[in-house]
Amino acid sequence: MNGRTASKSINGWRKALPFTVKRSFALLQHNPKHWKIREAALFSSLAISTAAVAGWYTSKKRVYADDSITAKDSDHKAGYGINDGSPMRLRMEKMIKDKQMEIVNALEKVDRGHFRQDSWSRPEGGGGISCVLQDSDVFEKAGVNISVVYGKLPPAAVQKMRADHKGMDTTSGPLPFFAAGISLVLHPKNPMAPTVHLNYRYFETENEDGTPHTWWFGGGTDLTPNYLFEEDAIYFHKTIKEACDKHDKAYYPNFKKWCDKYFYVKHRKECRGLGGIFFDDLDDKDPEELFSFQQSCLNAFLPSYLPILIRRKDMPFTELEKQWQQIRRGRYVEFNLVHDRGTSFGLNTPGARVES
Repeated sequence: MNGRTASKSINGWRKALPFTVKRSFALLQHNPKHWKIREAALFSSLAISTAAVAGWYTSKKRVYADDSITAKDSDHKAGYGINDGSPMRLRMEKMIKDKQMEIVNALEKVDRGHFRQDSWSRPEGGGGISCVLQDSDVFEKAGVNISVVYGKLPPAAVQKMRADHKGMDTTSGPLPFFAAGISLVLHPKNPMAPTVHLNYRYFETENEDGTPHTWWFGGGTDLTPNYLFEEDAIYFHKTIKEACDKHDKAYYPNFKKWCDKYFYVKHRKECRGLGGIFFDDLDDKDPEELFSFQQSCLNAFLPSYLPILIRRKDMPFTELEKQWQQIRRGRYVEFNLVHDRGTSFGLNTPGARVES
């Protein structure tokens, strides 16, 4: 029997369809008449750069291809909820769901517009939630996305990852994995207000019993202004540094350097913005400690960005300054399509949702 269906039973145990890989990437529209370059979407999902997390389903009947880790996790959530004793993947899922709503609510208070929510799934299994705000009072385009992914890595992807994770299974067949992440990109209308990007993720490969075989955390945040205000740069980096210093004094200088290197565009000999922090494949400490560090980073986002946005969103600007903003947006798209690791991972994942 290739599939099984479980209905909601007396004890409340339920099963849910697996969550999916979500990947978003920027679409570029160029109108030479008005020198307007706009991004239709610059949102990531998935955990390798650019990701995100979620999926809950309301049907009373659930279908599974087998007794997978997805099914076991669904049983755990239905029977016990999610607490400090739950598997890390479930705690990560809950954390980014909560943060997505917190961030969306905070941005709506500043903008006075409302995000459109799009919950999606795919036949291969999985899903995500995209929250998008477009052409509103403050934002030209804003996306706050989450995704939760249960799947199997093809052998080629496993071999590539083993360069950073020697402990990964060397099996020649597909390797079960889990990935969860939250990703956002905010593009204000006012060229004096900077674009900001954030992505935090968790990735693990699975043993047959559902325990992690290999695991790591990744993520970061960075600010991309069109016009530089020194006080904004100092404030943004100061807030991020304080979050890092709570856990390890070496984190901020190391991850800032990593961010500067990652977002340097070699063929243009320029940085994408004024940086922030970036880290990947972080597995050198106890997972509880690293999970706490990632929580601190996420908690620091709104305090690091909202004061800057509020300070700049109503400043006067000229048409020429608006044109310069659109040109810089084009460079932003260029980086995501040419260099971004998450975009590459997402587009090479079977069943990737390009529409997002």
